[in-house]
Amino acid sequence: MRKTDRDILSIAVPSIVANITTPLLGLVDMAIVGHMGSPAYMAAIALGGTMFSMIYWVFAFLRMGTSGMTAQAVGAGDIAERDAALFRAMSVAMLIGVSLIALQVPVCRVMLHFFGGDATASALAARYFDILIYGAPATMGLYVLNGWMIGVQNSRLAMWTSLIINVVNIAASLMLVYAARMGIAGVATGSLIAQWTGFAAGCMMIRRYRPRIGELRRLFEAGRLKRFFSVNVDIFLRTLCLVAVTVWFTRAGAGQGDVVLAVNALLMQLFILFSYMMDGFAFAGEALAGKLTGAGDVRTKHAVVRRLFVIGGGVSVAFTVVYALFGREILGVLSTEASVVAMAQEYLWWGVSVPLAGMTAFIWDGVFIGETRTRQMLLSMAVAMVVFFTVYLTLYPSLGNHALWLAFILYLAVRGVVQTVFYLRKN
Repeated sequence: MRKTDRDILSIAVPSIVANITTPLLGLVDMAIVGHMGSPAYMAAIALGGTMFSMIYWVFAFLRMGTSGMTAQAVGAGDIAERDAALFRAMSVAMLIGVSLIALQVPVCRVMLHFFGGDATASALAARYFDILIYGAPATMGLYVLNGWMIGVQNSRLAMWTSLIINVVNIAASLMLVYAARMGIAGVATGSLIAQWTGFAAGCMMIRRYRPRIGELRRLFEAGRLKRFFSVNVDIFLRTLCLVAVTVWFTRAGAGQGDVVLAVNALLMQLFILFSYMMDGFAFAGEALAGKLTGAGDVRTKHAVVRRLFVIGGGVSVAFTVVYALFGREILGVLSTEASVVAMAQEYLWWGVSVPLAGMTAFIWDGVFIGETRTRQMLLSMAVAMVVFFTVYLTLYPSLGNHALWLAFILYLAVRGVVQTVFYLRKN
């Protein structure tokens, strides 16, 4: 195996493991309340989990921005700036986390009103939210730590942090629900303990790098702050575009009835499964492209990008073949509802086309984050979003739900095409 491939896989594989284990946090909570004797508990966890996902998703720029700037500092051999990237982002993360706690009442009310739900489930979800919101600083801090770990080329630390969070969550939630009889408050408290334990573990793990705050003047220098906020505002706006497409996709499916909504959710699992794998290679792109950009080694960076596309292309072809040959069996495993599985087979080929349509966008996202070319990421996402809504609104009257999936596939493909054009124009 060539050195470039080893470098890519050494970052990608631990990242993939971390990606796969991350959803366990919500699954464990759902599994525990599923044995508490009331559907209202499951509805409350689903509602509360969705609320936190939407809130925290918006602040994912803390991880991506930290990753790219840290990797560039590592490549340039600038240890002081590497450490400043950590503490600068952590300061913003703690401010956001504390602000979310201070605004918990209006935020919870607005979110519950937006999602609706019956009175019992909403009351339980509010209880869950009121406890778990105190983990906001830890979650924001973990975004920064994970980004910094990737930036210093050590995604194994992020993997171990994720595993620690899940082990602690399982143990604490089981004990508080079944031994302490705390009900849904025990589920929330168990997750809260896991978040803070994971944050503490992450802080301990990065001590091997001996990060130092250094001079506050450097930390909050106007020029460096301007770059920090410029990069992160671009990523924030890009995330809003992504959320707009995702929310509309769900809303459009819901408007066609419960069966179509379930079908779309089922097929979307094929995209999510693929994204867990490709995100690992995107993280490798962040770390390596950022490091080589900081070092000014353009030739090696181009070689890394080529290998990312070769390996990512191979993975995408493998997923396409598996989905094409075993898609019906996979749908049957994911759902036992015969009517949903039967209708999903009508749209299966849209799911089969996801890996090849989306691979390029995932790889370029990682490379562009590493290079901190976030404005071009934002522009590519904005163009893709316009294409999505244009195709859907134009073709829905004649194609129905097929128009929604066509719009989504084109949205994925256009992101990759536009970013390819941007990269080739610069290089």
